[in-house]
Amino acid sequence: MNNVMYFIWLAAAYMLGSISSAVWVARKKHGINIREHGSGNAGATNILRVLGLKAALPVFIFDFLKGLAAVQFIRFTVLDSQVNPELYTGYEIALGICAVLGHIFPIFASFKGGKGVATIAGVLVAISPYPMLLALLVFLITCLITRYVSLGSIMAAIVFPIFVIFLFGMVLMPEKTSLTLKCFSVIASTMIIITHRKNIVRLKNGTESKISLKK
Repeated sequence: MNNVMYFIWLAAAYMLGSISSAVWVARKKHGINIREHGSGNAGATNILRVLGLKAALPVFIFDFLKGLAAVQFIRFTVLDSQVNPELYTGYEIALGICAVLGHIFPIFASFKGGKGVATIAGVLVAISPYPMLLALLVFLITCLITRYVSLGSIMAAIVFPIFVIFLFGMVLMPEKTSLTLKCFSVIASTMIIITHRKNIVRLKNGTESKISLKK
């Protein structure tokens, strides 16, 4: 593998993550700066809260696909099919992290982005699809029952490493679940929970905003 090319694709993953669909949709379609409304985050959840489901859905899909696409850059950086599986997973994770950092700190939007949940979801579906799809199911069920997107994100973050390490890592697919992936599942879960620390406080105080799918 050419190390220079690998760093170029890492930079490309960051630049892809920096495309802030929430800022663009809010400004071009609705004439507002989304970072001055709601929670102030440039992400799908705040778009949903401020502008409704019709505006939020394409933002979520685009942010999700950013993470999914960034991991696919591995195809341009690793040419040796016999590369160590742990190293290969590490390369995928590095590309995904760059995309997430681009979303949170977008160079195209004054380094003020969203929390990166949708982009992390895309990254994890690309790297570990089955555990992440189960975690997304937990997210959807939690959101539908409670109408708290933040709580759905937190619950999905909690169960994801449990699915990776125990359900798939020990029972269903132990030979395909690398140690690198197990470690990253814990790190990704922790990152999501940390970015939601203010939401956790609001949930505890009963002041967290609920979403309305009727908007």
